[in-house]
This record gives sequence, structure tokens and C-alpha cells, in this order.
Amino acid sequence: MKDNEETVVLVDENDREVGTAEKLEAHVSGALHRAFSVFVLNGRGELLLQRRAAGKYHCGGLWTNTCCGHPRPGEPVAAAARRRLNEEMGIDCELSPAGTFVYRAEVGGGLVEHEYDHVFLARHEDDPSPDPAEADAWRWADVETLIADAEASPAEFTPWFALALRELAQATGAPA
Repeated sequence: MKDNEETVVLVDENDREVGTAEKLEAHVSGALHRAFSVFVLNGRGELLLQRRAAGKYHCGGLWTNTCCGHPRPGEPVAAAARRRLNEEMGIDCELSPAGTFVYRAEVGGGLVEHEYDHVFLARHEDDPSPDPAEADAWRWADVETLIADAEASPAEFTPWFALALRELAQATGAPA
């Protein structure tokens, strides 16, 4: 199944399921749907970033958090986040919930991300083995430097990245 052919879970502003939609259709219509963002930190406090593969149907070539995606209908969000972290970055580790937020952003090509996003935190020391169809580059970055980079060059990052990073910082008590 191609990335843009998956089904997403439509939700209301309280994350209550209200239906399903084909993923591309949800992004064309701007329907609110459930999503997740995973942040992997190492023991030095560095965040693992990925650059979305150029072939992704939106936001290709932009830097973002370690992993993001959508749970399938009936799939618990934490299980989906762990599954996608392994599929995208070749990392299998425990995840901890770190908050939620809702955002809406135009992502180009007439597509809209309108997501109820669940943020997860993981600790991992090893370098990833990304699927090149998902991520064409990766790097570890100091969080303070990363916040400054995202503010100075927002066009190099996905629209949800700074919002999710802020949610993570609030959950962990780190400055954002």
C-alpha cells in the first residue's frame, strides 16, 4: 500500500472518532484526523531528526521530528507510533506519551494537514537505519540549536515540527 493510499481516523476536537477517510482525501479536504509525532533523544540530549524523502507526496525534502504518521482504524496510537518508528527509521524502542495538540497547516499542492497530534518521546542511543523511501537523511541535533534553526529557517522544516517540539518541551519541562 502506498503512503497516500492508507486510511486515517477522523476525529472531533476532543479526539473522539467520527469516521475514517482515505489519507489523501483527508489532506485535500482538510478534515481533522488523528496523527502522532515521535521524538527520539539520546543520552546527550540530542534529538534525532529526519529529512523527509523527496518523493513524499507532501513536505518532501523538509526536516522534521524522528517519525510521524497516522494510526490505522482500530490501531492504538502508541502501537502505531512504535510501528512507524521501526518502519521509517529502523528503531524499535519504548515510547512515552508527551502531550497532544491540534494544528492546521497548508502543506502545498492544495493539501492541508489538520491533525489531532499525539506526541511521544523515546530514548535511544544508536544511529537509525532509515527506509530511503521515507527519509533521505538524518542527524542528531542539540535541542536549543534546533529551536533556533527552526525559528531562523522555518521553510526548511515541516509546518508541524515547531509546534510538536514546543509540546514536547512543555511535557519534559525543557525550555522551548
